[in-house]
Amino acid sequence: MRFGRQSLLLPLIVFFWVCVTIADMEKTSFDGLAGIIDCVIEQPETAPRGWALVLHPHPLHGGARDNKIVTTIARACLQDGLVAVRPNFRGVGESQGQFDKAVGETHDMRELVRQFVQRYPEAAAGKWVLAGFSFGTSVAAQLYSIMEEERRNAAGAAPKAGQAGVQSDSGAHPVPDALILVGSAVERFKFRDIAVPEDTLLVHGEVDEVVPLSEAMDFARSHGLPLTIVPDGSHFFHGKLIMLRKLVQDRLLALWA
Repeated sequence: MRFGRQSLLLPLIVFFWVCVTIADMEKTSFDGLAGIIDCVIEQPETAPRGWALVLHPHPLHGGARDNKIVTTIARACLQDGLVAVRPNFRGVGESQGQFDKAVGETHDMRELVRQFVQRYPEAAAGKWVLAGFSFGTSVAAQLYSIMEEERRNAAGAAPKAGQAGVQSDSGAHPVPDALILVGSAVERFKFRDIAVPEDTLLVHGEVDEVVPLSEAMDFARSHGLPLTIVPDGSHFFHGKLIMLRKLVQDRLLALWA
């Protein structure tokens, strides 16, 4: 059997790509309310112009930071020059604590944001994106709501302070510049009032077998949001990841318009 030069080079190319990927990935941890938050942080090839926090599906049903929807969103963010942050929720991987129906998980993520801003000031000074898939959408939406409430309270008599992407004089952290919810299960784990921005990217599979499309429609209707439906898309977007990545990329592109 004869091998061409390309066949001989392919293993070396794959090896080099893997090494570069590993070199750009940092395994770290943050301090949550129940203990350590196990986390992976990936750096873009160029100087970061912001960061993205991408949250995974249900911890009791195999959800983890390496979920393919989570990594698809994270890769799109990396390609757009954002640092990608993928934590494990309580009880997943090396993260401490037990599943808390989005309550503890949301407050853990608030702590992660505080610590990330202090630890990575260059990335935190740019745009930031908050994204979630399935269970992660409930944490993301409620984290956004908490931060928006903090922004309003911090602004007080000075409403121009603390606008999205801008830190107020009080030291309150900025709210995300973009919110992305995929396979929305926000209402299933709701523990507080929810306020999401009108430009939220809400994506759902047409034939989602876990969270029916009608449920996503109800959420979109109650918050006045447009809903992007992926034809024949299942909950895990089998065979539709390229389409999903393109939708995320288009939303990210709007950040720099």
